[in-house]
Amino acid sequence: MSVRTGENEQGLRKIIDMTRTIAIVVLLIHCYDNCYMAFKIWGCTSHISDRILNNIHKTGLLSGFLQSKSIALVFLLISLMGIKGRKDEKMSYRTAFGYFLIGLVLYYSSYFILLWYSLGPEVLAVSYMFITGLGFILVMTGGSLLTRIIKKKLSGEVFNKAGESFPQEERLLTDQFSLNLSATYTFRGKTRRSYINFLNARRSILVMGSAGSGKTYFVIENLLRQLTAGGQALFVFDHKFPELTTFTYNHFLKHRKKYPPHTVFRCVNFTNPELSHRCNPIHPATLRNLTAAIESAKSLLISMNRSWASRQGEFFVESPINLLAAVIGFLRKYEDGAYCTLPHAIELIHTPYEKLFTVLQTETEISTLINPFIQAFIDGEMETLNSQMASVKIPLGRISTPEFYYVLSGDDFTLAINDPKNPKIFCLGNDPLAKEALAPIMSLYIDRLNKIINQPGKYRCAQVLDEFASARASTVMETIFTGRSNDIITVIAVQDYSQLKLIYSREEAETIFNITGNIISGQVSGETAKLLSERFSKTFQDRESISINSSDTSISRSKHLEQSVPASTISSLSSGEFVGIVADNPDQPIELKAFHARIINDHKVIKKEKENFIPLPKVRSIDRNNIYNNYLLIKQDAQDIIDAVMEQVLNDPERENLVVKRR
Repeated sequence: MSVRTGENEQGLRKIIDMTRTIAIVVLLIHCYDNCYMAFKIWGCTSHISDRILNNIHKTGLLSGFLQSKSIALVFLLISLMGIKGRKDEKMSYRTAFGYFLIGLVLYYSSYFILLWYSLGPEVLAVSYMFITGLGFILVMTGGSLLTRIIKKKLSGEVFNKAGESFPQEERLLTDQFSLNLSATYTFRGKTRRSYINFLNARRSILVMGSAGSGKTYFVIENLLRQLTAGGQALFVFDHKFPELTTFTYNHFLKHRKKYPPHTVFRCVNFTNPELSHRCNPIHPATLRNLTAAIESAKSLLISMNRSWASRQGEFFVESPINLLAAVIGFLRKYEDGAYCTLPHAIELIHTPYEKLFTVLQTETEISTLINPFIQAFIDGEMETLNSQMASVKIPLGRISTPEFYYVLSGDDFTLAINDPKNPKIFCLGNDPLAKEALAPIMSLYIDRLNKIINQPGKYRCAQVLDEFASARASTVMETIFTGRSNDIITVIAVQDYSQLKLIYSREEAETIFNITGNIISGQVSGETAKLLSERFSKTFQDRESISINSSDTSISRSKHLEQSVPASTISSLSSGEFVGIVADNPDQPIELKAFHARIINDHKVIKKEKENFIPLPKVRSIDRNNIYNNYLLIKQDAQDIIDAVMEQVLNDPERENLVVKRR
């Protein structure tokens, strides 16, 4: 192996200088020979020079006009081969060859000047030597520039998109529970077709993306198309009613034949009662025991008081939950649950203490729940009791409106959407303008539905929860944990991980984020982008550096393990561009689980499809009077229940001890 030393460098430099000197000397002799008459007129000839020139002629060096000129050029080119100049990344071959070719043309075309005899020998000599010398200099300049060009320049890419690209799954993988999205991605400078294969969708799908990132248009709607085409029972939480509800309804009609004969479409919303079915979320048929009543009360009240989520177990959190659970438990037992609705429970809670406690105490099963309240009342601890009662009355008072009572008190259907005999497509409509008031009701519906559907032996079903962070439904976590074995697909869509932490406790938000098997995300930033980036495996990426000094230039290239999808890339994704990781099956492993792709949507076809959608049908024709009369009827029912039970207790000597009185 050769070693570069100072002596080697100095020797090479001397050889280059000598070769260039030979080229110049040969060219000077050529000019002297061809312009001899001019030199003679100028008095630059002598007997000695003539003898030397004559001897050179005898060697054959000057035997042809082009021979000596070409020999000088060859020695010049040899000298250029050893030049080591300071490299310049901006220098291009085009500039260098431009100098070289122009110089070459001038160098040889100067011959024609010598044929122009009318100019006289002196003018001819000066013109010839000037053009030849200029060509010689340009050839030398072009050759020097060629040695300064960096043959393999640094990558001109600013954002390292090529380095961050990686191979992705291009096969369409399907099974009974798969959901797939067609996409394109870029790898090694080429755009390629790919598929985002949620091969095991039962391991749940978390969809994230800020407003306008396209998570509904590109992801949610495509998944709904496939779920309805697959004949799945379906629950859709429509945050912007009736957008997804209309979409789901029309696709249900399109694929109606793929569902069992008794499958029905049901819709609940509180902004337009004519388009809403009536559904009792605490229907007695779905409350198997007192535990279910406690869970329903907890879901409703904690969603009304978000700070309670992190304070569960405390006295002033558990007391209101127990009271509402006791009322629901009582109504479930009373006359076989004929009045077991949330509106009836709200009205009962607002009755006087002594009557309410007496009535509830008639049910032995719930007596332990209300015992602390009764004891506080009997002991005259009214300040504590009033605080306990207010913490349940005030939140429930926000939903004691005629419209809420109307929808919540009916029984057009139950939440058992995956009943094998009567599967359902159920859309729950939210209203962004009234989301604070509706959030507790939405949470109750979602919680109760998840408790009901997550059972073995049911019809296969899916739930799509758009803007999931607008409601608090902790039972969804349990469905994600165990729903796979019951053939339940859960799709959760949020704008950002931070939204989950606003509604749920930090621990619950982390659990939802971490246990989801499939993740697809559009543009997100901050902590969410960092957490997502950490999920992607690292790839070997080229790293380049250039060092330029006065004598030489060096380029260093190395490979380093870097994030394949950095947080900065995730925070700058375009609409329709998504990153994520999919889960696979034991019998169908997916090696390329990560993706960074643009989902393909045929915008013209989708626009035409939506223009032809059938509007949601009216469920029934109602007016304000119907709704208000139902409201008054529920109030009267509550009063009748109190009066009937109180009369039974007062007329039964054996039950007189149940009457609650202050000391």
